[in-house]
Amino acid sequence: MLFPTPLVPATLQRRYKRFLADVTLPDGSTATVHVPNSGAMLGLDAPGSECWVSRSPNPDRKLAHTLEIVREAATGALVGCNTMHPNRLAEEAIRGGVIPDLAGYATLRREVKYGVNSRIDLLLEDPTRPTAYVEIKNVHLRRGPPVAEFPDCVTSRGAKHLVELAEMVRAGHRAVMLYLVQRDDCDQFRLAADLDPAYARGLAAARQAGVEAICWACKVTPDGIVVHRPLPILDIPA
Repeated sequence: MLFPTPLVPATLQRRYKRFLADVTLPDGSTATVHVPNSGAMLGLDAPGSECWVSRSPNPDRKLAHTLEIVREAATGALVGCNTMHPNRLAEEAIRGGVIPDLAGYATLRREVKYGVNSRIDLLLEDPTRPTAYVEIKNVHLRRGPPVAEFPDCVTSRGAKHLVELAEMVRAGHRAVMLYLVQRDDCDQFRLAADLDPAYARGLAAARQAGVEAICWACKVTPDGIVVHRPLPILDIPA
């Protein structure tokens, strides 16, 4: 996934109200930018952090800029923080044959209704095999060792999705939980069970019901983001 126009380097002043941040642009001016991330963004909200923002060509948009990448102060890693990108990144990777676990399906559809008032991120269909329901979660948290973690705060919506994925398995379909890490300095993935114990229990139950879990890391640069290598998953019962 290449950014359609060059990102603008900036300096993060503060993030607030979840979806807003103030940044200093190269000309020294301050801009309020959209933050497309409902999580806590632990480690990515330090004032003074180097960051990159995109600028919308839409003149009627209330906030012209969107926060895309932050250089994490503790590690120096470039981290993608836009949670609108993972579905597109996964689609590109699957269509390109990058993720073997999800290869070989005839069709791919996004945002298909299923379950109880839910939409599956990706639906993979083929007449010769069970339909695959793929739920995608954006991952950006790293605490200490080079291990990516999810979630970075309580996610009741994420727990609901796990229950619905398990139901798809019981109905004879395939269900896959894909964790997409928008950073490239981690060697493994695990759940942040201390931050959301209910989600950890939910994934363990879903795995026991037959839901698959896989994790892939992305290479992040100001030019673009690409899915490029798998990460082993720790401490989740199969």
